[in-house]
Amino acid sequence: MFDIGFWEFALIGVITLIVVGPERMPSIARAAGRYVGKAKRFIVKIQKDIGEEIEVDKLKEHLNLEDENSNIIEVLKETKNSIGDIKSDIDKKL
Repeated sequence: MFDIGFWEFALIGVITLIVVGPERMPSIARAAGRYVGKAKRFIVKIQKDIGEEIEVDKLKEHLNLEDENSNIIEVLKETKNSIGDIKSDIDKKL
């Protein structure tokens, strides 16, 4: 995402220290830490939701395949019954 290394953070820290002063620096760092924590929790929640949605989609797809398979099985059973009826009708006529 962002390619920020140690020296970039150090430069941001020095500039912030010069602009806001040493008295307000700890409170600003605490607030920044809170916002970073909130952002991380938000991202983790979104990743979890997406993962759950993908699993639900896979489950729906699996259930659809089972429905199609059960329809095929029903058609095969009906076909076997029809063939059995035809055979019995032929045996009766002979």
